[in-house]
Amino acid sequence: MKQYYPKNGRVILHVDMNSFFASVEMAYDASLKGKPIAVAGNPEERKGIVVTCSYEARKFGVKTTMTVWEAKKRCPQLIILRPNFTRYREASEAMFRILRQYSELVEPVSIDEGYIDITESYELGTPYEIATMIQQQLVNELDLPCSIGIAPNKFLAKMASDMKKPMGITVLRKRDIPEKIWPLPLIEMHGIGKKTADKLVDAGIQTIKDLAHTNDLQLEKLLGIRGLKLKEKANGVDLRVVDPNAANDYKSVGSSTTLPKDSTNQQELLKVLEKLSSETATRMKKKGYLTNNVSITIKYKNRSTITRSRKLNNPVVQQKDIYSAAKMLFLKHWNGNPVRLLGVTGQDLVEQQDAVEQLNLFSYEKVAMKEPLYQAIDKLREKYGENAVQRGVNKNKK
Repeated sequence: MKQYYPKNGRVILHVDMNSFFASVEMAYDASLKGKPIAVAGNPEERKGIVVTCSYEARKFGVKTTMTVWEAKKRCPQLIILRPNFTRYREASEAMFRILRQYSELVEPVSIDEGYIDITESYELGTPYEIATMIQQQLVNELDLPCSIGIAPNKFLAKMASDMKKPMGITVLRKRDIPEKIWPLPLIEMHGIGKKTADKLVDAGIQTIKDLAHTNDLQLEKLLGIRGLKLKEKANGVDLRVVDPNAANDYKSVGSSTTLPKDSTNQQELLKVLEKLSSETATRMKKKGYLTNNVSITIKYKNRSTITRSRKLNNPVVQQKDIYSAAKMLFLKHWNGNPVRLLGVTGQDLVEQQDAVEQLNLFSYEKVAMKEPLYQAIDKLREKYGENAVQRGVNKNKK
């Protein structure tokens, strides 16, 4: 089967589970199959947020991040289920175990999707045959449907997996780009969110084809280096490899400062940590990263230095989340001696376009509701400086 594989290039699959949480629930309880169901945090509350829903529910217009009240309004017979974290985690682990039967080069992107490089797996069959085997094994063993994209790089594989849902297999070659990719609106391009799409559309760049042919200087002025990277992808160029340890390879992002004078004032030191957390968050957002691990550095008057870190449940990028972890670490490990330098660093970074809050759906609900607020704060700080907006304290809160 080696003749079906490129001599120099790669063959990469993107495996994307279809409506994962809802599908896991239907696999667990067969009576739910064929019915409109949704998984939501706080399903008893009208303002609870829909995290995922079945394709049957989507036919009624039910969408992710919609309130339970709105979802029920569109689909009165909608079955709302509470999330089962353990069940989803076990299903995800089983899914990735199956993928690793076909290649050692498996890169999880989130709880329900990942890349697999099958370039050296030619003895198992053609790329399409391998994709079919994976899809059937996931259905037969786990009762979970998926869509798979087959392409020469990660970007095209991701775009391909989105083209046929549910249970689709799509081959996307570079020669297919003008016909299948370029006519699409920017919002449908992997790596471009609404904010970026709006900025490009305002500049007259409407489609992926427009982006592929935009002048480099104009793009760099609009989006910086990221704009040039997006143009490369729009032209089918993506040199990223499938790396099982990719999440650990990104460099850390942080900020540190030497104090004007050595200090033992706890409130003063916490204010410095809060400012450093804000700077770290801003830098991560500009680079397009979220952090899974926050560390602090404390350098004392006698020049002795300690570094302590904390693993987070979900990747974060907001200042309040980074500061919360940094503050906890500081209060736990500061020995009370005069401090000369403080630092806050985000480690174990993941790309923002690939990151999801993997299991804590209640946190997802809170983030979904607060996202407009965070965006407004970011705009104010960007325009007027880091100190333009400060968090208030509820003195009545127990």
